[in-house]
Amino acid sequence: MKLISATLSFFTKMLVSLRNLFHINRRIPIRVSHPFLLFQNPNLITFSPPSSNSLVVCPFVLFTSFCFVIRLPFGTKSNCNTNNFLDEFNKESLCKIIRQDQWDDPKIVNLFGSSLAPIWVSKVLVGLKQEPHLTLKFFKWAKTQKGFSPTSESYCILVHILFYGRMYFDATAVLKEFILSRRGIEFPGFDFFDVLWSTRNVCPYGFGVFDALFSVLVDLGLLEEASKCFSKMKRFRVLPKVRSCNAFLHKICKSGGRDRSRRFLEEMVGAGIAPSVYTYNIVIDCMCKEGELETARMLFRQMKEIDLTPDVVTYNSLIDGYGKVGLLDEVLFFFEEMKSIACQPDVITYNAMINCFCKFQQMPRAFEFFREMRNKGLRPNVVTYSTFIDAFCKEGMMQQGIKFLVDMRRLGLLPNEYTYTSLIDANCKAGNLTEALKLANEMLQANIALNIVTYTTIIDGLCEAGRIEEADEIFRAILKAGLTPNVQIYTTLAHGYMKAKKTEHALNLLKEMKEKNINPDLLLHGTVIWGLCNQDKMEETKIVIGEMKESGLSLNPVIYTTIMDSYFKAGKTTEALNLLEEMWNLGIEVTVVTFCVLVDGLCKAGLILEAINYFNRMSEFNLQPNVAVYTVLIDGLCKKNFIEAAKSMFDEMLSRNLVPDKTAYTALIDGNLKHRNFKEALNLRNRMIEMGMELDFPAYTSLVSGFCRCGQLQQAREFLDEMISKCILPDEVLCIGVLRKYYELGHVAEAIELQNEMAKRGLITSPVHLAVPGVQT
Repeated sequence: MKLISATLSFFTKMLVSLRNLFHINRRIPIRVSHPFLLFQNPNLITFSPPSSNSLVVCPFVLFTSFCFVIRLPFGTKSNCNTNNFLDEFNKESLCKIIRQDQWDDPKIVNLFGSSLAPIWVSKVLVGLKQEPHLTLKFFKWAKTQKGFSPTSESYCILVHILFYGRMYFDATAVLKEFILSRRGIEFPGFDFFDVLWSTRNVCPYGFGVFDALFSVLVDLGLLEEASKCFSKMKRFRVLPKVRSCNAFLHKICKSGGRDRSRRFLEEMVGAGIAPSVYTYNIVIDCMCKEGELETARMLFRQMKEIDLTPDVVTYNSLIDGYGKVGLLDEVLFFFEEMKSIACQPDVITYNAMINCFCKFQQMPRAFEFFREMRNKGLRPNVVTYSTFIDAFCKEGMMQQGIKFLVDMRRLGLLPNEYTYTSLIDANCKAGNLTEALKLANEMLQANIALNIVTYTTIIDGLCEAGRIEEADEIFRAILKAGLTPNVQIYTTLAHGYMKAKKTEHALNLLKEMKEKNINPDLLLHGTVIWGLCNQDKMEETKIVIGEMKESGLSLNPVIYTTIMDSYFKAGKTTEALNLLEEMWNLGIEVTVVTFCVLVDGLCKAGLILEAINYFNRMSEFNLQPNVAVYTVLIDGLCKKNFIEAAKSMFDEMLSRNLVPDKTAYTALIDGNLKHRNFKEALNLRNRMIEMGMELDFPAYTSLVSGFCRCGQLQQAREFLDEMISKCILPDEVLCIGVLRKYYELGHVAEAIELQNEMAKRGLITSPVHLAVPGVQT
């Protein structure tokens, strides 16, 4: 305790000594005991705070000076008396030493032998302020001296001198060096602005030096420090230029500071800094990119109110922002307004117009802008063509996309990675994997590196085509190339593995991701669970669910519904129903899809009454049955011969203005035919046609098998012929069933004729005598 008390006492005395030495809180110059000829000029450096309530001479300034002072008793004693040396030293001799690089002169060498060297350096800098080039040269040399480190005051004194000497580039460089040298060093109360302000009387200062500090902080990306600097500049009325404020705004917006950028604009205006068109453009563009369109519109009106005329950049930001969310009427309003004030749209404007109209399936209108653009002499660029190519690809119009690619190349425009990725994705989705891989090779030959999006597209295409080994090979190539696969690639590959029933490979992907600290998301877990459920691997499913919960992920309605469906298919009705209660208890949304699976599962399990009961309970969950729920219940009722109840459900669906789909009609047709209600079945078929529904494979199969089962062979044959004429080929089971009925009813000749016809078309591949007992070949 005595040692601690003694130490505290020592430091307290030293701080008091420093206070007396520097006359802190007094507006008088610093003087030394022996006058130095360089400093007999009355314009001496002062350390005075601008106001009593602001500690400008910060603790860091005191601390650095204090450290050098307390070194004195412990430092090596100089061979000569420093004060005597200073008495004999004058400005002319010092300038001569610096100009002629006489750095080995004993006078200046001995200066750095003193523990007070940092203080003397500051004084030398002040003495040389009329020679800014020599001041900078001396400072650079001083930094190279062993054991010497410039103080914060030295840096700031030099900055003021260089700025006063109009050496702005060098002043900025010194400011950057000063700030970077102090980054990461924590001193209570230390602030760049305070130190620069405390040394402002070195020269007749201008406010530009503080603007330079603000600009350097912004340029270095030190946005918090820049914000603090701006606050102090406002307080002391040394405001930055609007150009510097614009740079700060730009950095804020790039870092996603939507609200912060708007607040800073308000601060600028409140401080009396007049914003420019460029200022508003930065903030409006930020708001549009963040989807804050009302705020962008308000700022747009505000700039007009203060007589700032929006330019093409302003309108481009608004057109792009409104276009991305599909507000095409607003887009057209801005487009017409800019033309009305003689603000001519540029290529960027037209590209934005084309993009939003293509994105929202208005290709003809997009082409109008394309033609207008060319008529005005504006040359479409890569973005223009790539936008059209992507739109064509998404619409499945590959030929048009290729045509635009050819036109693009003819004009000397080279496709970029976006262009190629659109074409590769379209080819993959169309199953043209050969063409997709050819385009990928073309990219590489053109020195365009495949990005993660392109790789994901190719892997997805290969997985969909069942070429999982090739997909895996490309995935391993990505890893070897040093690229980091994203979660989407892992999800795509996991889906491919599950489709190929390579469960272990999919589960290994989850392990691999955890080893690489990549967190599998809900979609990836859902994909793996879907695959496991399809293969009835419920134990593995439970393990994956456990891992999900450990990582903080909760099951969503889709995953619950998937597991419920799997339980029903496995005949585990109780477990399936328990999941509904679990969802309700945990507050997880129960969707119409969940009820569709539930009703369908109960119907297929033969539990029709329970299915009707849950159907009627949907209102308890604030849900209304849709066409799909009605359809599965109608199908279940028909299959269990509750035809009247099925008809009642069908009529109820119509009364709710729900339009039955093909599946609902087919279920009811099949049910009526089972009850030999031929007329009702044909009426339903006619109603389908009247509504513009094309009969599909299940509908024709129900009609053919239903009429055949009832012995109505002529009607069955008519529907079979109609089916084949529409290139909807019946499967072998249906064909054998029709032939069997012909033979059963003794229509042997017709059966043989039909059999030969079917064999000729390739509809029957098995020997008929094996499929139809009693038939001799």
